[in-house]
Amino acid sequence: MVNGTNAGDIFFWFRNEEFARQTLAGINPCSIRLITELPLMSKLDPEIYGPQESAITENVIQREIGGIINVDEAVKQKKLFVLDYHDLLVPFVNKVRDEIKESTLYGSRTVFFLNPDNTLRLLAIELTRPPSNGKPQWKQVFTPSCWHSTDVWLWSFAKAHVLAHESCYHQLVSHWLKSHCVTEPYIIATNRQLSVMHPIYRLLRPHFRCTLEINALARGRLINADSVIEKSFSLAKYSMEFSSVAYDLEWRFDLQALPADLINRGMAVEDPNGPHGLKLTIEDYPYANDGLILWDSIKQWVTDYVNHYYPNPSLVESDEELQSWWTEIRTVGHADKKDEPWWPVLETAEDLIEIITTITWVTSGYHACVNFGQYANAGYFPNRPTIARATMPTEDPSDEDWKRFVANPKATFLKCLQSQLQATTVVAILDLLSNHFPDEEYLGEKMEQSWADDPVIEAAFWRFNARMKELERIIDDRNKNKNFKNRNGAGIIPYELLKPFSQPGVTGKGVPYSISI
Repeated sequence: MVNGTNAGDIFFWFRNEEFARQTLAGINPCSIRLITELPLMSKLDPEIYGPQESAITENVIQREIGGIINVDEAVKQKKLFVLDYHDLLVPFVNKVRDEIKESTLYGSRTVFFLNPDNTLRLLAIELTRPPSNGKPQWKQVFTPSCWHSTDVWLWSFAKAHVLAHESCYHQLVSHWLKSHCVTEPYIIATNRQLSVMHPIYRLLRPHFRCTLEINALARGRLINADSVIEKSFSLAKYSMEFSSVAYDLEWRFDLQALPADLINRGMAVEDPNGPHGLKLTIEDYPYANDGLILWDSIKQWVTDYVNHYYPNPSLVESDEELQSWWTEIRTVGHADKKDEPWWPVLETAEDLIEIITTITWVTSGYHACVNFGQYANAGYFPNRPTIARATMPTEDPSDEDWKRFVANPKATFLKCLQSQLQATTVVAILDLLSNHFPDEEYLGEKMEQSWADDPVIEAAFWRFNARMKELERIIDDRNKNKNFKNRNGAGIIPYELLKPFSQPGVTGKGVPYSISI
């Protein structure tokens, strides 16, 4: 009991183990990164935003780890990981606080430790407010080793804030920006530059079905001014600006390829002898384990298709339509990044295979991962609040505020979460977004007529179809395996987001060809 209330009904919403597991098998499994050096440092201007060094010191981490390993060894053995939203969020903190009623914001860093059983353990959360109204930078670290009821409540407050940050990043960056938005230049260039008879047009056509239409609906009803996102998420009217800043700082075409993304985040290293040519840093990483099988299957299908139509390497470079298509994507669709050195060249069939595989992955497997599990993971809103409406009780509290918190921490905590109207609205939207409609077209299920017209391509497609059916079986087997604790166990949702096929409705599985919802 805490101050006369049963704390269990609150704290169960924010179980440390489930918070940690969802960074690997939830709806935003693509943000966690390996820590390669300490202390964690900001890249923001210290003259504007305050000291760059994180308050999560080695001493804090060592205290939470205990005596099983020292911090230096933990870094060397790749056992420390972080969700770092500090630099993206801090520039928006004062804007949100000064201009948005009933919303607040911090920058945050959340550190995890890899247990021997491949599960993650929450170690520490840091929340940061930059200098504001003559006050210096404020930052504080919260840890799960709480021995006093006040600290237990503060730990739950801190997790609520980080989960709201996670919700914002997931919806505005992982989901909207990195799938819906960036696909538009591919669609427009394909329709402008490739004939409907072009083999690459025919290959890509099912991957672009309904995306422009669903994006138009989103701009008119979800992300427009005073709509659901602005009224129910912490960043409010700055949501689209936040998405744009993330595009500028984070988005690269080459890193949208799943293997490259995993390597970039330190979640894998190249290993010619390993499955998929990689060795995962965390062996039980459901998003990566299932995703790499799907990636390889897509790449094999694309390889069979491209090599059939481009048997001679010179044919790619001499294909004027294809070259114009790739030029428009880079220099018009992503004009502000057109001179970046990371853009792949398009000279050989191998170049084309990698480019098409990346586009196909984004529109199918990647979007399925960040979209169709939303209702299952966030339909119970306390598991994933979208907004934090109150600052931490320890941030410059008045005597009256502190007394109110101590007297009734549960009431103070509930006022931090979204209102009933906000929660109801978001849950309804998540139910809609997680739905498969009866006319959905799933990856590798049905063949395009143009593919069936060529016996070589038809045979390649049915091999692809067989690989999709095999992936279904593999995922089922993995979800039954008790050794995979991030996807199997009491109260744990099996990881099915990359099972290719689904029935209509909210199923938590199914990989459509395209971003159609």
